[in-house]
Amino acid sequence: MIVHDAAPTMEETTLRDAMSRFATGVAVVTVGGEHPHGMTANAFTSVSLDPPMVLCCVAHRATMHAAIGTAGRFAVSVMGGDQERTARYFADKRRPRGRAQFDVVDWQSGPHTGAPLLSGALAWLECELVRRHEGGDHTIFLGRVLGCRRGPDSRALLFYDSGFHRI
Repeated sequence: MIVHDAAPTMEETTLRDAMSRFATGVAVVTVGGEHPHGMTANAFTSVSLDPPMVLCCVAHRATMHAAIGTAGRFAVSVMGGDQERTARYFADKRRPRGRAQFDVVDWQSGPHTGAPLLSGALAWLECELVRRHEGGDHTIFLGRVLGCRRGPDSRALLFYDSGFHRI
C-alpha cells in the first residue's frame, strides 16, 4: 500500500487560469445569410455520432450570439497549424463587420448553410441549430451536422496556456 503524507501543492487561481491548462483545438465559427459573421472559438466539441451533433459556446455579449440565433445555421472551420493569423483575425473585435470581414481570407460558401468555409482548414462542418441551453454568461448552441468534410493532413492549431501552439 502506498501512503501519501503530503497533499500535492496547489495554489488558488481563477477559472480562466485553471482552464488555460486544458489544451483545446481552435476553430472559426461562421454564419452566412444577410448578416455574415465569423468568430474564433475554442469552446467547440462533438456531442453525438448518431445523430451527428456538435456544440459551441458563445458569450451572450458576442455578435455571434445573435447571429447564430437569427440564422439558425452555422459552420465550423477547424484551424490548421499554419492558420494562427486567421484565428487571431476572427478573435479581433476591431475587424470589419458583416461581409467585409471575409474580404481578407479565402473561403467558399457552404452548400448546406451558405456560411463561409475557410480555405486551408483541417475540417469543415455545417450545422443546423437544434437547441440552445443557457450556461451562465454563455449560451451552449447544439447543432445537428448537415455535412462535413476533411481537409488535407496537416499540423493542428491548439490553444494552451493563453497562447497558440502547433502539433
